[in-house]
Amino acid sequence: MPLADYILDGELGRGAFSIVYRVIDRKSKKEFAMKVIDRKSSSKAALQTEIEIMKKVSHPNIVTMHEYFESTEKIYLVVELVTGGQLFDKIMEKKFFSEKEARVIVKQLLESLQYLHSVGIVHRDLKPENLLLKNEKDLTIALSDFGLSKILADDVFMKTTCGTPSYVAPEVLNNINNAPTAYTEAVDMWSVGVIAYILMCGFPPFYSDDIRKLFESIMAASYDFPEKYWKNISKEAKHFVNCFLTVDPAKRYTAKQALEHPWLTLAPQSAPLPHWNDQIKKYVVIRREESKKFGAELVFNTKLAQPTTQS
Repeated sequence: MPLADYILDGELGRGAFSIVYRVIDRKSKKEFAMKVIDRKSSSKAALQTEIEIMKKVSHPNIVTMHEYFESTEKIYLVVELVTGGQLFDKIMEKKFFSEKEARVIVKQLLESLQYLHSVGIVHRDLKPENLLLKNEKDLTIALSDFGLSKILADDVFMKTTCGTPSYVAPEVLNNINNAPTAYTEAVDMWSVGVIAYILMCGFPPFYSDDIRKLFESIMAASYDFPEKYWKNISKEAKHFVNCFLTVDPAKRYTAKQALEHPWLTLAPQSAPLPHWNDQIKKYVVIRREESKKFGAELVFNTKLAQPTTQS
């Protein structure tokens, strides 16, 4: 039995339907992470899609799968072990953070998305919790968790209203009240804009305790750059964010376009960002509360929230 090929070496974390363990391959002595998923509590189709994606992808900034196997009750995914923890947990410990460091992170994320989109995969749930650090030495990231991802084909269209509230694109929210319409990989690019914004100032562009108001601000792309927190941040950084947080997905930057943006190609500022440390600590607390309230992954429905404005 494949499970017997591994030594369990402690728990790394757990979600609603899964537990992740550190394991050691008995033969090679290599360390991996093993995600054990409860078959009965999870969507069979979603699990199959996640497995197909993990089998298909190979990129230095994406967690890679070593193997998978099944039992009557569980599915076991053996994946690359990344030891740096969640990105935001680690950078929260830093005393200083700069645009230069933000650029290092965002560029890696864009390179991973350019690869995914080129092979017809849309992540659909980009958020800080899914950005892991490969080690504790530097800011090398690994994109993880393809539980809501989709493999595109000529006869496959994405219409499901899914994602995580603060990071979801306007066209996805439009499907709550309207007849479902297809959307594209541009939903990932909106999330890049949200993540880049947070990396720069330590808080999100869209936030409200009232989920209806949150959705309304997202659907109208109603955000700004508060002077107190953005006055020392470059105009290139602000323009970069604007290129993603636009309601019309056709006008949103692709990963390829974004990688050619001046903010990434020119030398960015390396001075510490003002107020950043205090703000990011507050935001990490907010994210944890939001995850408890709405779930780590959220598939919306009309009973949950119905925005009153359309965009």
